[in-house]
Amino acid sequence: MSRKRALIVDDSKSARVVLGRMLQKYDIDVDTAESAETAIDYLKHNSPDVIFMDHLMPGMDGFQAVQAIKSNPQTATIPIMMYTSQQGELYVGQARALGAVGVLPKLVKPVDVSKVLYQLNLLPDRRDRAPSGFVDVNEVAADGQPRHTDTQLQTAFVPTDWQPQLQSALREHDADLRRFFTASFDSAIDRTSTRIVEEVRGAIETAPALQAPPPRTPPYLWIAALILALAPGIVLGVFYLRTLEDNRALNAAAARLEQTNARLSASVEKLADSEARQVQWLGQITALGAGNADAAVSADGMPLNNVLVEPVPYGEPPLALSRVVVLRDLLARLRESGFRGQLRIESFRGQFCLAGNRTEGYTLAPADLPAGECDLIGNPADAMSPAQRESLPFANLAAGAGQRDSGVKVEMIHDSERLVAPYPPPTQNVTAGEWNAVAARNNRVEFRLVPES
Repeated sequence: MSRKRALIVDDSKSARVVLGRMLQKYDIDVDTAESAETAIDYLKHNSPDVIFMDHLMPGMDGFQAVQAIKSNPQTATIPIMMYTSQQGELYVGQARALGAVGVLPKLVKPVDVSKVLYQLNLLPDRRDRAPSGFVDVNEVAADGQPRHTDTQLQTAFVPTDWQPQLQSALREHDADLRRFFTASFDSAIDRTSTRIVEEVRGAIETAPALQAPPPRTPPYLWIAALILALAPGIVLGVFYLRTLEDNRALNAAAARLEQTNARLSASVEKLADSEARQVQWLGQITALGAGNADAAVSADGMPLNNVLVEPVPYGEPPLALSRVVVLRDLLARLRESGFRGQLRIESFRGQFCLAGNRTEGYTLAPADLPAGECDLIGNPADAMSPAQRESLPFANLAAGAGQRDSGVKVEMIHDSERLVAPYPPPTQNVTAGEWNAVAARNNRVEFRLVPES
């Protein structure tokens, strides 16, 4: 049996790699196309057994591509499976109306892929592995030639006038069945009617004389008694249901409070760690007075660092959120210590390994994906305007520091390129998780103190 072939059409390189690996585990050859236009050119010279089509792509989208493929007689019979993050019955109905056989989610699982392949008969059924029960009727003679020809076997087993004989036998059988059912029904009806007449006559002869019926209790009294009997149970049931609803609401509120407490605890630990680093750092810097911070040494003779590094989580604006708290506390401590000089704030953007596309957006690539197969090496802050990178509270703190007579002047430097850790070469041996760990170290904000000379 020749190997089956599938075509994956998706502008996301990582999505093509993930689905391709799943299909290759079933011994299916995989071809890929990064756009619908490329796929249509491919189909001019190739005929795959199935097409996995993404929906949202630059240029021609998936629906337009399905319509073009199904309108071409040479490619109309190729089954197409939509492969997208779109959901809902309306979307599935639109895809089927255009000719797609179904819809797979973008985060597809291996079990979903196997079901689709079995549905399209691209995988052999397990029953096909059973030995065949067919026995050849052509006996072979000693010289290797069949003893009987096909014509002889057909004449021996099937007469030449088999069609008229079969039709005549069927007509006779049908007439016999009709006569049998008619006689059976007539006999059954006669017996039933006779028995009914005899039973009615016997009932009339033995029936007692008519008597006045006993007095009946008015129906509303029974209804009132039933309501009174059920009322306590109904009241208890209502209270029980309300208690269950209250308990569910309380459990949900308790779960939300636990999550909030966990987040607050993490934030408190983070702020405490940041504050401890600030205190240690400011203790080294303010001990210099008006001297040069870079030339200072500690008690053991090691040089002191005049830079406070604050990491920026992936996706957050660099000069916002927790960095606002750091700047506020830092300016307050500098004023208390009598420091005079410049506070230089530099933002650095780490370059992350991302998966996705411009239409649906980008996210961190799967950790086990080779770094060379990332859809984009970049940072969400690349698309932010200067106002989005620097929040209003941060800008107000930086601007207000120079207006007060505090001796501290704030200088902002954006998009510096100095690396804390070098990036590894993007090869097949380096995963996206290893690459993004280095990018997270480089994604930071540095607060540097420069005392007056």
